[in-house]
Amino acid sequence: MSDDRREAILRAIVEGYVSTSEPVGSKALAQHHDLGVSPATIRNDMAALEEEGLIAQPHTSAGRIPTDKGYRYFVDMLATASLQDSHKRAISTFLSDAVDLNDVVERSVRLLSQLTRQVAVVQYPSLRESPVRRVELVRITSDRALAVVVSADARVEQAAIDVPETVTEEEFERLARELNEIASGLSPQPLESALDAWAERHATHPWLRDVASSVVGAARGGTIERVVFAGTGNLTRAGSGLKADAVTSILDALEEQVVLLRLLHEMASEGGVSVRIGRETGQDALAGTSIVAAGYGNLTSPALLGALGPMRMDYPGTMAAVRAVARYLSKVVET
Repeated sequence: MSDDRREAILRAIVEGYVSTSEPVGSKALAQHHDLGVSPATIRNDMAALEEEGLIAQPHTSAGRIPTDKGYRYFVDMLATASLQDSHKRAISTFLSDAVDLNDVVERSVRLLSQLTRQVAVVQYPSLRESPVRRVELVRITSDRALAVVVSADARVEQAAIDVPETVTEEEFERLARELNEIASGLSPQPLESALDAWAERHATHPWLRDVASSVVGAARGGTIERVVFAGTGNLTRAGSGLKADAVTSILDALEEQVVLLRLLHEMASEGGVSVRIGRETGQDALAGTSIVAAGYGNLTSPALLGALGPMRMDYPGTMAAVRAVARYLSKVVET
């Protein structure tokens, strides 16, 4: 398609349908868009767009709605937008107050959901191994303790540990101090050797082996392939166009994180902001949705973030929000 007017008509149909969820007719296009032609000419152009599979008529005498192919053409050739200055300030202000990586990720996924009004997905980054800043061993009950590991890059990881009730408070505090003194400043590999030796010296306290293992695991950052969601309620909001059974299938697919991560990794390999529309996702459960995603952080092995919603979404605004949050997150995790 090379005709500028037909591109303008397609843009108007996509934007009108996204805005109102109602099919867009030739009369409305003539009244609300400066196309410079009559409704009859617009109808001829709409017929040509329909022949190309870019728009469809849901029922007789109705206006037109975009098809998957129409949305794809719109995204590839027409969708341009930059984030509003107020939204840029919101990203900077909201995320700059984060206290550690967990807080950054949690804030990012909530903010992305608010900006896009879609389901936001953020994967935890695979960070460089970082030395331990400190370890706190806190007794929470007579037989349970919590090991809190704070890394030099501000990650905070926790692990619960069983403690024999026979261990006195004085002895527990002494061992906790030893643990912190040994662990501070060590990266995971030397940390593992040092804590193995520490546990060996205290052979009368076999529970310390669990402490050593838990602290090393926490220092390594726990599970890397982890994603968090926000805004799943947006799938059911009025005007989303998604039926209850479709929403259930989508939520089930989101819970299947392996499938979702594979899809996001495929999208990240495309570079920049990537968009999958409808059946392009390769998942039957997501056939009625679109996903906008981008990588952030390490360029050779980026983590992913994205927004998922109905195909009838604001693509320019969603792409701009995903791009902006990804850029900000990259600055955070690379510093």
